[in-house]
Formats: sequence, structure tokens, C-alpha cells
Amino acid sequence: MSMSKEEVLQLEETKKSVELSEEMKTVIQERIQKQIATELQLPAGKVKTTVGLLDEGNTIPFIARYRKEMTGELDENQLRDIEERLTYLRNLESRKLEVIRLIDEQGKLTGELKTAIEQSVKLQEVEDLYRPYRQKRKTRASVAKEKGLEPLAEWILSQPRQGNLLAEAGKYVSEDKGVATAEEAVQGAMDIIAENIADDAKIRTWVRRYTYDQGLLRTEAKNAELESVYEMYYSYQEPVRKLPPHRILAINRGEREDVLKVLLEVQTDRIHDYIGRQIIKGPSPAKDTLAAVIEDAYKRLLAPSIEREVRNEMTQKAEEKAIEVFAENLRNLLLQAPVKGKVVLGVDPAYRTGCKLAVVDDTGKMLEIAVTYPTPPNNKVAEAKAKFRKLIESYGVELIVIGNGTASRETEQFVAELIGEIKERKLQYLIVNEAGASVYSASKLAQTEFPDLDVAERSAISIARRLQDPLAELVKIEPKAIGVGQYQHDVTQKRLDESLTFVVESAVNHVGVDVNTASPSLLSYVSGINSTLAKNIVKFREENGKFVNRAQLQKVPRLGAKAFEQCAGFLRISEGKNPLDNTPIHPESYDVVDKLFRELKLELSQLGSQQLKEQLQQVEPAELATKLGVGVPTLRDILDSLQRPGRDPRDELPAPIFRTDVLQIEDLTAGMELQGTVRNVIDFGAFVDIGIKNDGLVHISQLSDTFVKHPKDVVAVGDTVTVWVLSVDLKKGRVSLTMKKPS
Repeated sequence: MSMSKEEVLQLEETKKSVELSEEMKTVIQERIQKQIATELQLPAGKVKTTVGLLDEGNTIPFIARYRKEMTGELDENQLRDIEERLTYLRNLESRKLEVIRLIDEQGKLTGELKTAIEQSVKLQEVEDLYRPYRQKRKTRASVAKEKGLEPLAEWILSQPRQGNLLAEAGKYVSEDKGVATAEEAVQGAMDIIAENIADDAKIRTWVRRYTYDQGLLRTEAKNAELESVYEMYYSYQEPVRKLPPHRILAINRGEREDVLKVLLEVQTDRIHDYIGRQIIKGPSPAKDTLAAVIEDAYKRLLAPSIEREVRNEMTQKAEEKAIEVFAENLRNLLLQAPVKGKVVLGVDPAYRTGCKLAVVDDTGKMLEIAVTYPTPPNNKVAEAKAKFRKLIESYGVELIVIGNGTASRETEQFVAELIGEIKERKLQYLIVNEAGASVYSASKLAQTEFPDLDVAERSAISIARRLQDPLAELVKIEPKAIGVGQYQHDVTQKRLDESLTFVVESAVNHVGVDVNTASPSLLSYVSGINSTLAKNIVKFREENGKFVNRAQLQKVPRLGAKAFEQCAGFLRISEGKNPLDNTPIHPESYDVVDKLFRELKLELSQLGSQQLKEQLQQVEPAELATKLGVGVPTLRDILDSLQRPGRDPRDELPAPIFRTDVLQIEDLTAGMELQGTVRNVIDFGAFVDIGIKNDGLVHISQLSDTFVKHPKDVVAVGDTVTVWVLSVDLKKGRVSLTMKKPS
């Protein structure tokens, strides 16, 4: 669970450090670990070990891959959850100590209050308990207190069986203090009581939960005549607890853009009754006054505050879901199968300024840049065909990759026509999502890589390369600019950045990186390597030639023992002196491999052979692990790596769908069967590229014949799927698809 903006601000209030004894630190640490174990339903021992590894500076990819015995094989997501909760709970403990100190300095800390604060498990609970003691700006209650009306408020709250309220209030009439009448005194006392009620932790907790569970969110149009994308919300209502994440974020945006008015409605009678049971003890001359105070406290103070908190809670949960979907989509996009061994012609389409072309060889090296004008308003089709033909023939181009931006479909029509005319070689084309290409092209990184090219020319290279190696190219782009989520601009950007960075790191380390070809951008995501070290590695490579073994990494400036430990297993050397350097086996386990080979009477030179693979398949890890002095999970990984040296896990994924002709939306009819590629997965369905201008939508209800809780349970970005056309809206350019096979 991440922190809301309000929680972050509250934590930032903690200025002074509190000195703790070692014994107290241990108690707090054990309390945190126990809570994490309970929340995540994990064994306490695994949590304790993981916390220790994290505190030692180990990265999550490293722990997940190379410390399996210590953590009991917790996966990256479990480790990430532990790390996030650890950060939250440590911040929570700091805030508890600070709140206790602040209340104690006021002389108002009781044993009961201190215990309640210490036992709180959420920051909101701590802030509720601290609320009555927090310094406030000038309020009606603070003014009344300055006038000396607190004793009258206490008299009313004591609810005596006998007495006269106005007569009692008359004792507080004073020109000096600005209390002109008994009625004024009563009102001041009521203001004090109202604020006390609104600040009461127990009441706030109940009202907040009741509002969330029973509240109704209602939206109205500020201008019903205005056409907008929010028209479905012009007169809309839904229970708060049932609102799906994408709808919450859409409503928030509509409100922010001043199109929608949003109201949170709840039955106030139930709330008044609950507060009344906490405050009113029985018959009293002050009973009616207290009833009026309760109504005022809720309407004026509690309701606006609780509504903000509930809306924040809704938004926070919606953001978490949106970020989760974005992160999963991004991971699947990054891990799409690379298209290897092909010379590619990348095309950045445009109208007036022409299509920029870039030919790159099978390693991604730029061979030639050109520009043609096959689209309106220039329409120099014959000249463009000649230029394309020359590039195709000169470099043996096999694939043409077109960005999906402006003029992409006109360019596609041109390319398909050209392919039909070229009979002497097999040519195919593909349209790729160019989201983020312009961001990369204008970046300092792109300027350094291609200082003599303009933005569009760099973009054409990026478009070509993202087919050859999606991961290596996409890591050059800020993750949130890649555009495979929903409402990514509406969520907390810091939290989004953290989550997406974790996804990129996970993907990069899952695949591994060739240290002799990787860019600084790619290297910077490797476990233990920051941007400075990444640049140092590339500089060392340029000055000293290719790395021939992993041990050389230790000669890179500022790459110390800890960084080497964290990164070595994820960096590959494909043509080095030691074949193990081209596997995920960590150098710390090389002696285990040596013992294994001696035990099995094998030679390292056999690595990659079918004979070695067959012999290793016969090994029983559980029997051999003890003899080799290694854990079973580590030995299992070593055996797998030895059987498939140089393996790229992405090679097992389906290749993209290549095309030779164009499909128009006008060609579609209901029931038509098509092959497509999933481009984006969102809460209410999946968008599928079927080869027309706009992706078609498979609504969540059309993903399967069985119930689907979320689309990501059925499809993922990059999947090749069979779909059937449900309906076509030519006017809006929309196509509805289904993955349910027609009967």
C-alpha cells in the first residue's frame, strides 16, 4: 500500500529525530516484521531475512535470483511488497514517535493515548488521534476558547440533570472578553463542542467507514449542452464502494476540467444517531443543545473533511489499480519477442514534411537516412517508390516498419502497393506503436547518439529498432511516455514512476544484458548499476575494447565489490574467455559448476552441446546439492542455465504479425474472423490491432465464454489473438470485436 499525498505531507511534518535505545529499535523492528508477515501472509522468518538483505543494500532482482535459499524462493512481486510495506511502516513508526513527543510537550499525553498511538497500524489512525492536539489556524472554537468559554462547554457536556442553560451561560457574559449575551456564550460553547466531536478519533473512524460503505457518488453536468467525452456522467450515480477504478479516475478528470459537479451523498440520520449515542447520556437541560451541536459538527466540520478523505481513499485505490495495469502492460510490451537477423527500413510517416526513412542492419546500426513525399499534399508517389526500391535493393531490406502516427495509414497504403509490385524478393511490413519515439528523439540521449540528425530522422531509427529489440530501444524512453495504460496522467506521478521503473528493472534483469553492446540507458537498469556506472562501463569499453570476462568489470571506475556482486550475474559476455559469462550463473557459483563438471566427468568446452544437455537433464538436484555444497534452488537454476547458454527468454514468445496488404474499416463485416495483436489492456477490455487505422475493442464481456474478473487475466500486451467482428461504426471509426467463437 502506497501513501496518499496527504499522508506524505503529514510525514514531512516530522522534523525532529527521536533518540531510541537499541532495545527499542529492536522492538520496533520486530513489530514491523510481524505486521508485514501477517498482512502479506508470509512466514515471519522469510520476512526477517528479506528485510535484512534489503538493509544490506541488495536489490530485489538480485535477491530474487541469487538468494533463493535465504528467502525461501520469494518472487520479485513478494519482495517488492515487503519493501513497500517496510518503507511505509518505518515511516509510520517515525510519525508515531513524533506525535507522542508533540502531545507530551503539551502535557496532555496519557498512558491510554500513548498505547493507542503505538498500536495504530495506519497513518490515518495516528493522525486521527493527533488531530485534537494539532495546532490549528483560527477557528470558531479557538475564538470561543479565547473568550473563556471552555468551562461552559464542559458543563454542557457533563449533561447535569438539573439547571438552566441560559442562566449558566449568563455567568460568562463579559464585555472585556467580547461575550455580549448568554446566547452568544452558548453559541461559543457549542462551537467548542462541535470541534471536539469532529476531532474525536473514534467518531471520525466510524463516519469515514460508513460514508465509504453506504455513500452514493452522484455526478452532474455543469453545462448539459456541452458536448464532451464525459456525457455518460452528466446525470450519473453509483455506490462509492462499487465504483470501478477507471470510472473514479474519469470522474476526477471531468471534475478537474470543470465539466462535472461531483457530490458524495450519505444518509445523515444514521450518522447523527451514531454520534448522539457517543455524546448524549440521557435527559438533561442541555440535550436539545447537544443534538443541535451534533448536526452542526457533522454538516460544517465532519462531512466536508470526511468527504475529502473518502474521495482521496477512492482515488488512491483507483490509482493503485491503474498503475498495476499500466505496469503489467509495460512489462509485456518490454518482453515482446525481438525480431533478429533482419535488415529493417523504419518509416516515420508525415504529410507536409515527408516520410523520414532509416535503414538499420541486423544489429541496429544505422546505414542510411532519407526522406520521401508519397502522402498529401506532395503526392510524389513515383519518386518515393524509386527511393524505397533503391534502399531495399542496396541493403537487402526484408521488413518495413511504419510508425502509427500522423499519415501512417496513407503510408501503409503506399507501402502495401509497393510490396505488391516488388516480385523479386519477399517483403513484409508492420505498423508499430511509436508512442514515446518523439520523446526519445528530442532527448539529450538521442542528440548524443545521433548529433547530426534531426528529430524525425532519429524517430525513424527508433521505430525500426523497437521491432528488432523492443527492450533495448524502449528503455531509452521515460516509461510513462510509452502509453500502454489508462489515465496515466491522472495518477500520482511519483508512485507511477517508482512502479514503472521497477517493471523496467525487472524486465531488463530477467532478460540479461550484453555488456559489450548495451547502451548506457539499458545498463542503468541492471541490478546495482546507476546512470553514472552505466556511463563508466561504456567509456571503459570504448577505451579498452570489449570485455572478455566478467572479472574485468571490477576495473571500471567506481564499480566496487557490492555493485559487482549485484550486477555480475545479469551482464553477459557472448564471446568471452569463459563460456559461463554468457549465462545467468553468478560468478560466486563458478566453483559449484567446476565441482559439478568434475562430479559428472564433463568438460566446460561441451557447453551448448546436445550431449551435455542430455546428461544434465538426468541430474537430480536434491541428491547432488549437498555434495556440491549448494542449495537446491540455486543448483536447479545452474542446471537450467547450463542446458541453455545464451538463451533469450523472449525467443519463446510469439513473433509479431507481419502484413503484405491493407485492410480498410470499410472491408469489415459482422462475423469476419481476423488475427490481431493486443496493443493495450485496460479495466473494461482490450484494444487489438487488426490492421486498420484504429485498434478494435474487445469489451471485457467478450473476452471469454466464462466470467472474467479483469481483462489481464485473459490477455496481455503483445498477445496474438483470434477475434471476430461484432459491429462497425464507420462514422466514429470504431470496431467492436469478440474473442467468443460464433456458434
